[in-house]
Amino acid sequence: MQVSGNVAIVTGAASGLGAATARVLAAAGAKIAALDLNGDGAEQTARELGGKGYAVDVTNATNVEETVAAITAELGTPRILVSCAGIVHGERIVGREGPASLDAFAKVINVNLIGTFNMMRVVADAMSKADPLESGERGIIINTASIAAFEGQIGQAAYAASKGAVHSLTLPAARELARHGIRVMAIAPGLFGTPMLSGLPDEVQDSLAANTPFPQRLGKPEEYGRLALHMCENEMMNGETVRLDGAVRLQAK
Repeated sequence: MQVSGNVAIVTGAASGLGAATARVLAAAGAKIAALDLNGDGAEQTARELGGKGYAVDVTNATNVEETVAAITAELGTPRILVSCAGIVHGERIVGREGPASLDAFAKVINVNLIGTFNMMRVVADAMSKADPLESGERGIIINTASIAAFEGQIGQAAYAASKGAVHSLTLPAARELARHGIRVMAIAPGLFGTPMLSGLPDEVQDSLAANTPFPQRLGKPEEYGRLALHMCENEMMNGETVRLDGAVRLQAK
């Protein structure tokens, strides 16, 4: 599918992977709907790209339904969804203070998994009502997993579980939505220079980068965006999670 002229929804678009992806897609000619819980950040990204920004809680069914309806009315039916909204929480299952917080675990699952599914279900419904393109395709959904889905570390049970579920969601969703001409992909990024990691001390960042075989550095958010763009353009990519990690494999801790 050619990106130019089509509406692309990007969540987590105020910063990091989401903002970089919105920039890459906009440069390819997409009309950007930038979504984030940080509405001011979403609007700032959108202004930069000539799109529209929306304050959205991806875990809220009504909020997402109303926002996608507004996007459809204001920009047109979305053909692209890239879900980058996510959070991380580190905590051992059994720590010095006792068992892990169930509320904290549930919050990570709620944002990273349920929020991703919430966006997918609503946007896929909108896509399914669009006229098919020449090839029969109506749209593509790209979700964000993580290498933690495959090599979860100690203290990251919630994050690994949420991202593992996003990975597991990819194939059944692709199979189900195929009849509508909608493809579903996931990207599993490794260690990227996002706000989540950039706040760490330089020596910690250098240590993380040194564990990546090649290139021996943190990933650049725009590299995630370029992979998302390629997925949009390559119609044979469907039902798969693609690692983007410089061949790094996470250790136990």
